[in-house]
Amino acid sequence: MSDEDDLEDFEPDQDDLEKDEDEKETEEGEDYRKEGEDFTEDWMPNALTEDLMKEGLSLLCKTGNGLAHAYVKLEVKDRDLTDISLLRSYIHLRYVDVSENHLTDLSPLNYLTHLLWLKADGNRLRSAQLDELPYLQIASFAYNQITDTEGISHPRLGSLDLKGNRIRMVTGLDPQKLNSLHTLELRGNQLDSTLGINLPKLKNLFLAQNMLKKVEGLENLSNLTTLHLRDNQIETLSGFSGEMKSLQYLNLRGNMVTDLGELAKLRDLPKLRALVLLENPCTDESDYRQEALVQMAHLERLDKDFYEEEERAEADEIRQRLKEDQEHQAEPDHEEDLDQS
Repeated sequence: MSDEDDLEDFEPDQDDLEKDEDEKETEEGEDYRKEGEDFTEDWMPNALTEDLMKEGLSLLCKTGNGLAHAYVKLEVKDRDLTDISLLRSYIHLRYVDVSENHLTDLSPLNYLTHLLWLKADGNRLRSAQLDELPYLQIASFAYNQITDTEGISHPRLGSLDLKGNRIRMVTGLDPQKLNSLHTLELRGNQLDSTLGINLPKLKNLFLAQNMLKKVEGLENLSNLTTLHLRDNQIETLSGFSGEMKSLQYLNLRGNMVTDLGELAKLRDLPKLRALVLLENPCTDESDYRQEALVQMAHLERLDKDFYEEEERAEADEIRQRLKEDQEHQAEPDHEEDLDQS
């Protein structure tokens, strides 16, 4: 799982760090895909051997009963592996990294019931499906050929990374079975809808670099604090709800929001403090920065810059004038009603 910026304090240079990270991840993804272009169905079989196991094993720990010891960490990255059946015998493994191989089948991992951490990035997987692993907390399947989100039901899973795959629709993520999931990474897939992400415990959701045109079905994510929607095709800001009461950071950079009036639809997000709208058509408007603060009085940072006190004071004045204008417009209607009565 890639490290995301700490968004709690909204550091001024956060967006620069974020950009660097995006570029780094893009390069990483291109490397995986370049390797993937060389994959063929006739790839020479290459099974995990005892010798490779000995090289990759580390971290000697007590076993469950405390009466024996076993190595619990395995790293066999970039070994051209096509078969990891040998892992069925290593039931004490807790940390497994089989990234950058040519694996199409992870079913031997079903025997590792003590598994806590799994990294299987850059393989040839078409599915992330495994039997329920009771202790699995972190799982990464980035840059594979996965087409769906079915068969993921680990009760203690907290972080799931599926970026850089071929997922078109989110299905099968059961909130009852994934009641510990707080971070979901779906960047760089082929999603055209945000439906199916009904995970109330979710705190961090990364949906950048997909084909989304709007936000829908996220209304019940009351614990969501961070939402990345960068580099999609979003035109409207409908779909945000006051029920998303924990959302603090929203990245909409590189979308297609044209009308500044759309910002009013974010007004009901009570904790929204940082908003990124760079590279949207609406940012070309001269009063773009001011209009955002008029619509969202509690906003602390827009794009890379924090709001100054002078900007806040000016926005307060505009907001007050608008309120007075609305009241004046309502008065004649009220008098007319009295005359009729």
